[in-house]
Amino acid sequence: LVLFGAGNLGRRTLAGLRKIGIEPLCFIDNNKARWGEHLDGLPVLSPLETATLHGDHATFIVTVWGASGSDRMSTRVAQLRHLGCKSVIPFVPLYWRFPKVFLPHYTIDLPHHVHMQADRVWQGFRLMADELSRREYLAQLRFRLLGDFECLPAPVGGPMYFRDDMFALGHAETLVDCGAFDGDTLSLFLERTGNSFESVIGFEPDPTNYAKLLDRVKLLPPEVRRRIAIHPVATGESYANVLMDVGNGAASQIGNGDYEVECVALDSMLNDVPVTLIKMDIEGSELATLAGGQKVIRQSKPVLTISAYHCQDDLWNIPLFIHSLNSEYSFHLRPHMLEGWDLVCYAIPEGRRR
Repeated sequence: LVLFGAGNLGRRTLAGLRKIGIEPLCFIDNNKARWGEHLDGLPVLSPLETATLHGDHATFIVTVWGASGSDRMSTRVAQLRHLGCKSVIPFVPLYWRFPKVFLPHYTIDLPHHVHMQADRVWQGFRLMADELSRREYLAQLRFRLLGDFECLPAPVGGPMYFRDDMFALGHAETLVDCGAFDGDTLSLFLERTGNSFESVIGFEPDPTNYAKLLDRVKLLPPEVRRRIAIHPVATGESYANVLMDVGNGAASQIGNGDYEVECVALDSMLNDVPVTLIKMDIEGSELATLAGGQKVIRQSKPVLTISAYHCQDDLWNIPLFIHSLNSEYSFHLRPHMLEGWDLVCYAIPEGRRR
């Protein structure tokens, strides 16, 4: 095996292969600065050199897939085939072959798990409110079943979370930002509202992200800053102390690691707060956080903009759970980055739809 891509996914794949006693020949990478290095004890070579040495007998596994990608899986595969590599596959079949080692990984999980939830899959599809959302849902479903990267539509243009084509931002918005990261969503919200809003309540448990978020808030005018409250805690279904894998930027998540953080339920933090908008991008904790905020959602009926790409079944379980809280929501799916990344489920209550 040769691993094409010496980034996070490549290193994750290498670690998993070593757990089952498989040692790849090398990494290859398009970054010339890495050629000649050893990464986790494995040499990093150029694609051309490696294709010349191993192209006729090795299997080349493409381990490039991330939120910052600017090309498609088909382009990566075509590059290696053009160099004469006879066997080239994406990482997905390898992950399916050794599920106990590699899965789940974001939306990638065993396809039969989708079939086991067939009734809920169809129920989720029937909730989609427009043709673009239905097409996106079916494409995302195909991706989960077949690992077909080419079926995924191109990202939509325009802002993430605050979609003028779906709902208008008023001057009395109270935004709850779960997974506030370094303040990127906050900055976009301030830009879209022209600093005219009621309040912002943010949650960010990663200490590095939290420090960056605070630094950004400190630069704001005092009259804006006083309406923003930031909490260094995670969100979930109930109060608990949880372990967290920190230091991974936007990908930091609770559930593993050795850093202990406080986890709170939105219902306990937002008692009697007239919330109008909730955003979540919390690395797989979205459903638990929705469950911990169901009282707020039932009472305030806020616009919900929820990431739906961290788990295989978030595609249908997120809209189905929200629908169970309030049947008046309409549901829309929009991809904001290539190959399934930053897929957002927009739940718009009656009275705020455009």
